[in-house]
Amino acid sequence: MDPLGAPSQFVDVDSLPGWTDAYEPKQLDSRQTLDVRSPFPYRKDINAKIILWKGDVALLNCTAIVNTSNESLTDKNPVSESIFMHAGPDLREELQKLKGCRTGEAKLTKGFNLAARFIIHTVGPKYKSRYRTAAESSLYSCYRNVLQLAKEQAMCSIGFCVINSLKRCYPLEDATHIALRTVRRFLEIHGETLEKVVFAVSDLEEATYQKLLPLYFPRSLEEEIQSLPYLPADIGNAEGEPVVPERQIRITEKPGVLDDASDEEGLEADLSFIGSHAFARMEGDVDKQRRLILQGQLSEAALQKQHQRNYNRWLCQARAEDLSDIASLKALYQTGVDNFGRTVMVVVGRNIPVTLIDMEKALLYFIHVMDHIAVKEYVLVYFHTLTNDYNQLDSNFLKKLYDVVDAKYKRNLKALYFVHPTFRSKVSAWFFTTFTVSGLKDKIHYVESLQQLFTAIPPEQIDLPPFVLEYDARENGPYYSSYPPSPDL
Repeated sequence: MDPLGAPSQFVDVDSLPGWTDAYEPKQLDSRQTLDVRSPFPYRKDINAKIILWKGDVALLNCTAIVNTSNESLTDKNPVSESIFMHAGPDLREELQKLKGCRTGEAKLTKGFNLAARFIIHTVGPKYKSRYRTAAESSLYSCYRNVLQLAKEQAMCSIGFCVINSLKRCYPLEDATHIALRTVRRFLEIHGETLEKVVFAVSDLEEATYQKLLPLYFPRSLEEEIQSLPYLPADIGNAEGEPVVPERQIRITEKPGVLDDASDEEGLEADLSFIGSHAFARMEGDVDKQRRLILQGQLSEAALQKQHQRNYNRWLCQARAEDLSDIASLKALYQTGVDNFGRTVMVVVGRNIPVTLIDMEKALLYFIHVMDHIAVKEYVLVYFHTLTNDYNQLDSNFLKKLYDVVDAKYKRNLKALYFVHPTFRSKVSAWFFTTFTVSGLKDKIHYVESLQQLFTAIPPEQIDLPPFVLEYDARENGPYYSSYPPSPDL
């Protein structure tokens, strides 16, 4: 409802068409499959919150609108000038009390004569190509801090202008990627806190948003598949924040001092924590670092930081590499959810030609697919069905994979279902989980038949390779839909 006396030009967000309204799904190419899901999968509940609207953000009747300004909050750009004109003179007086706003921050004022109850003011970065990383991080902070403020104030709806103004020279398409993925990731985690998110755009901006919205908010499984090849290499972390370790320099609170005060390895070792790039680390003796690790002389915190930097390098390489040849094997893919609502990932052993492919690229592909999955609880289903010597994953490769992946992979993996195991594979798995890695043994469940698997994962929630169905029907008879729960799973 418009507030009493509000001018008629104000637009209620509830009257605007949603992102999915009037969308007609395109016919899915029969050659396309859902074996590889997008890191931004089709979510009907999230799409229902999104509105793309061509118009003046100052005219939106929602809980809050966003104003893009400079650090003194006096910028004269079309968005700010319209907000000031409709809000009235009281807004300028209140802004003076805020004493400015730093780049990337967000500050709150009343909406005064606007239909919106609040205005969230933020300052986008000035863009220079040589400082691109800093600009990306600052623009992400703008959107993230605005959303966080909306969450803290229990706002129902928010209207975003395009935060990067023309005079700040931020490339529109690059900025739109950051805006959309940050909002998407926020809604994935805190979606219950917001009912509507409106992207208010101009004529110049509308086409870019129309082009990129399907990448982050696909409106169907078909659109998800069609958009996947157009996602950029860097899609940020679990919250949408840019992650480019090679271009980051991290300065500790006390440079040259390890988190663990008892560690006194000297400045040479301490400087390794300044950054992730070899130049930033100024590592003079990598062998010494490794020797210290083996001797147990580095603190646990230092080891964790070192491992995280190493994983981030693998992740960046995975996003930059062409892994289409590995993807075409259809050996790893996301399917539905188990009885507890946890994401199910499938590994098809027979589709891994170990002797014919680059196993390092296979590791990169695993990281590329799994990074966004492993942020929440998940389960793995490994089909050992009809594998032979050419499909056997070497224990050294599995150990490397286990050592490389982030801690979240191990923490959030709740079960590994080993389907159609052989005696030999059970023995190998026992040795591997007993003597090579720790913490995995109790998560493995050996599954002799699909009937048994379906007590943990409903049959409609898992995409089964045809040869697995045929093998199981031949060995165990056709499955049926009504069965008692198995105590083993």
